[in-house]
Amino acid sequence: MGLDLINGIPAHVLFVHVVVVLVPLTALAVILCAALPSVMRRFGLALPALALVSLISVPLTTDSGEWLERHVDRDPLVRKHTELGDELLPWVIGLFLVAAAVWWFYRSAARRTSEAGASTSTVGTPLRIAATVLSLVVGVGAGVQVYRIGDSGAKAAWHDAYSATAHPKRG
Repeated sequence: MGLDLINGIPAHVLFVHVVVVLVPLTALAVILCAALPSVMRRFGLALPALALVSLISVPLTTDSGEWLERHVDRDPLVRKHTELGDELLPWVIGLFLVAAAVWWFYRSAARRTSEAGASTSTVGTPLRIAATVLSLVVGVGAGVQVYRIGDSGAKAAWHDAYSATAHPKRG
């Protein structure tokens, strides 16, 4: 059982903002760190830590969303949003695994090159290319899924809740 309400507001509407910010940010960070050792050098342990926070935020958000789904009227748009939300976790698990692997690889390569006196920019180029491609696939997949979920959630929340024309007395 997770958090359902925060100060009387459904927790889902608050948690969703964490996911919408952190998952794409994590995806971008993973892609940049995989492609550019100089960026990875600056991120260090913050990369897998950011990915872990993103990973933890997804089940909290989906659990609170499932609670909210049981407390609103049945609606096909809400059901579609819920189904899409359930598909995000595998992408974020992938982001976490790639982030941890990129961090571990960079750390191992940095240790080896410091012992040999070489540069980390040339060590492991094929592996870095593979990590970059994998991070692009997982990062773009996660970003697209966050967009799809957000779009369906906005449609579910706002359909029939506003008018395209302004209220005459509020003009």
